[in-house]
Amino acid sequence: MKLLFQQLNPTGERSHPMADLNTDVRYIKGIGEQKAKALGKLGIFTLRDLISYFPRAYEDRTTLRPISALIPGETACVQAMVAAPPTLSRIRRGLELVKLRAVDETGAVDITYFNQAYLKNSLKMGQTYVFCGRVEGTLLHRTMTNPVAEPEGRRERTGRIVPIYPLTAGVSQLLLIRAVRQGLDACAGKLSEFLPEEVCRENGLCPIGCAYENVHFPASQEALEEARRRLVFEELFLLALGLSGLRSRRQSLLVTPCRPVDMEPFYRALPFSLTGAQRRCVEEALADMCSGRPMNRLCQGDVGSGKTMVAAACVYFTVQNGAQAALMAPTEILAEQHYRSLSPLLESLGIRCVLLTGSVKGKARQSILEQLSDGTAHFVIGTHALISGDVAYKDLGLVVTDEQHRFGVAQRAALSSKGRSPHILVMSATPIPRTLALIIYGDLDVSVIDELPPGRQKIDTFAVGTGYRERIYAFLRKEIAQGHQAYIVCPQVSENEEMPDDRKAVTEYAQMLQQEVFPDLRIAFIHGKMKPKEKEAVMSGFTSGKTDILVSTTVIEVGVDVPNATVMAVENADRFGLSQLHQLRGRVGRGSAKSYCVLIADPKTEEARQRLRVIAKTSDGFRIAEEDLRLRGPGDFFGQRQHGLPSLKIADLSCDMALLLKAQAAAEELLRADPELTRHGAVKRRVQELFTQNADTLN
Repeated sequence: MKLLFQQLNPTGERSHPMADLNTDVRYIKGIGEQKAKALGKLGIFTLRDLISYFPRAYEDRTTLRPISALIPGETACVQAMVAAPPTLSRIRRGLELVKLRAVDETGAVDITYFNQAYLKNSLKMGQTYVFCGRVEGTLLHRTMTNPVAEPEGRRERTGRIVPIYPLTAGVSQLLLIRAVRQGLDACAGKLSEFLPEEVCRENGLCPIGCAYENVHFPASQEALEEARRRLVFEELFLLALGLSGLRSRRQSLLVTPCRPVDMEPFYRALPFSLTGAQRRCVEEALADMCSGRPMNRLCQGDVGSGKTMVAAACVYFTVQNGAQAALMAPTEILAEQHYRSLSPLLESLGIRCVLLTGSVKGKARQSILEQLSDGTAHFVIGTHALISGDVAYKDLGLVVTDEQHRFGVAQRAALSSKGRSPHILVMSATPIPRTLALIIYGDLDVSVIDELPPGRQKIDTFAVGTGYRERIYAFLRKEIAQGHQAYIVCPQVSENEEMPDDRKAVTEYAQMLQQEVFPDLRIAFIHGKMKPKEKEAVMSGFTSGKTDILVSTTVIEVGVDVPNATVMAVENADRFGLSQLHQLRGRVGRGSAKSYCVLIADPKTEEARQRLRVIAKTSDGFRIAEEDLRLRGPGDFFGQRQHGLPSLKIADLSCDMALLLKAQAAAEELLRADPELTRHGAVKRRVQELFTQNADTLN
């Protein structure tokens, strides 16, 4: 096997007789055990993984400029001859310089390489190379530092459109380029076309072999665009088919329909009237629960739109039907807050509520477990503790998950498995562009609360530089003097030598404020690394008004509800995403008093400045989410992807939405003609492969 890619055919050319898409990459010439381990960090284990590891960008190195046309500050390629033997200088331990001069008919350029001593002997005087890199110096004395260098005519990393891959330690661009080249050569005949002929024809898709070749080594810009279009369509087409399968599997399940319930006692018990949007969402959910099929619905709304009351209505409906309900929140702070806000309302309607989190221990925990198993407890609110192995329910009829993007599909499924196909209601206060929701929540029906309760005031938002900090402190003091409270959010917990000095640290910052700025005020801090009881004590003190200023990390980003807080100040605001800033802003403006959000930052990039302008200009969470998606792309939209659906390898939902709609239409048409894909076995296998790569999805 180790000679897999080193065998010669009768003509003397290299051949790959034993290679297939499942061949281990360690058998590729030049890889071996160590480099295979490094490739494994990138998710590359087989030849299929290798050729499906798509470039993140490309550099067009097809144009060669004469030295006299090189402009400092630009990146360019030049063909030049090494005019003298390269020199090696050891400046100090750990720093070696190789210097050389390259010339053409129009001038000279001085080139320096750092810590690449081998180049002293590999770059030969009198030989011509192509150098590609950033031009520095002046028009009279041009220089380049660490340019790519390649003998003229080789055209491996120059003279063509060159792929740029995401890297990890031990893997270089050249290693990947050579490995992918060998992988494509070995698998060229193994890439069988699996998309139906009519789908390719109607959507103008190039053949699969052509797509893989040109996405890695494009013959031209046009060939690259065609290749990428084919692969993006393919990925979104398979995803659409898989999501349709999840949905149809859910719809094929039958459960005992809930009986209609008079909801007026619930509505009368509320201290306010629900908005029209809330009523609509409740009606959609109750219709699902009466349909004879398990509900699987996302209730999505902006900050403060009242999703929790929709969930409460569903809980009331479930309990009136003789079943139990559970609400799972991502943090103990949020679970405890839900318990404090919902239990008085529901208990007044005869619904027994309990709270189960990781910090509930001993006899208290045992008592709750007994109440859940014998049905004494009708509704439980908690964290991941709800899916612990020893938690059993008498008859779990409704599962509510809050802030769904923080849970994997497996966690949602684990809670659902505690009952017999219970109804599922997912709540999300993270506004998601509707187009992206098609992918992230593709197996859910979607309800949107698109209006805020009456009386909610607009929060005035200001983006200011750090030079305004003294004025901000004065404004905070003024608000607190009027009996209000404030949040100050910082990006990290404590000072870290690896982080820039200007990143504010929660513990040190709170101490500084208490000692130097507000010695007469009551200041507390909270962060995710504190013990649950410590966090509970801090939040309780702030909620009850015993704390004037709460210095926090983003642990208070979702759900925290303190109506008396009127100011949200965010330090280093340029380090947060737009949707995250919108969530933080939503922690104030929850009472009757005028509220403010102050974003403090000295942004160094235009993108960061643009983010702050957007958040200051609009309070529409869905518009902000669309802008966040456009600025950051879907890969960063949630940070680490936790929702359990397959990651997209090449599609970019910020610019491929038109192709997504075409792929979905093609998938729907294929399923109408062949619902079980019995006549399209290759497509069915690829869908299964895509989804089983992320096994959570199938649970």
